[in-house]
Amino acid sequence: MSGIQIAPSLLSADFAVMWEEIASMERAGADLLHCDVMDGVFVPNITFGIKMVADMHKRTALPLDCHLMIVEPWKYVQAFAEAGARYITVHFEACGERLAETLQKIRSLGVGAGAVINPDTPVSVLEPVLPFCDMVLLMSVFPGFGGQKYIGSVTEKIGQARRMIDRSGRKILLEVDGGITASNVSEVKAAGADVIVAGSAVFGAADRRVAIAALRGAGK
Repeated sequence: MSGIQIAPSLLSADFAVMWEEIASMERAGADLLHCDVMDGVFVPNITFGIKMVADMHKRTALPLDCHLMIVEPWKYVQAFAEAGARYITVHFEACGERLAETLQKIRSLGVGAGAVINPDTPVSVLEPVLPFCDMVLLMSVFPGFGGQKYIGSVTEKIGQARRMIDRSGRKILLEVDGGITASNVSEVKAAGADVIVAGSAVFGAADRRVAIAALRGAGK
């Protein structure tokens, strides 16, 4: 798929009517569904797990972009792959020296593998694992809760990551997640992002189709 992709974050959905929320995203023109999996240990919040992803996979044809904010993610990637994840992204901060191994395991399962870093982690830590990545995810807030404000210093990191990916010659999606709205998405896109994760900016909008169109079209 060419052009910018929009991945609404289900963290901002109403969990009590999740299937209606997913259908709403389909009608609104989402490209992916971003699934924030939190364990209450790696981040101070708990969301949902493998069964929820499996059930969502049964209800939608939209690709599920599963962002694992959990400790020891290598123990769970196979289960998430079997549940129907299209992409599984894991944190450098959670994997440490096992990041390359974990990414390779994800890819061996036939799923797109992604490496994630928090706002205070340098982009350079990802360069050694680019050969095993289908996606790089930069957090533009500290993970754990939706509705946070975009950290402006991450824009420079997006540019650094874009240049690093381009130098590698590999086809790797650059995704950015956290505090992105219609008012700041242009700078995120201009810096080199391919995929925009947006939660409250989409789910909190009066017209979700218009909100997604605004995110996709800003800066053209």
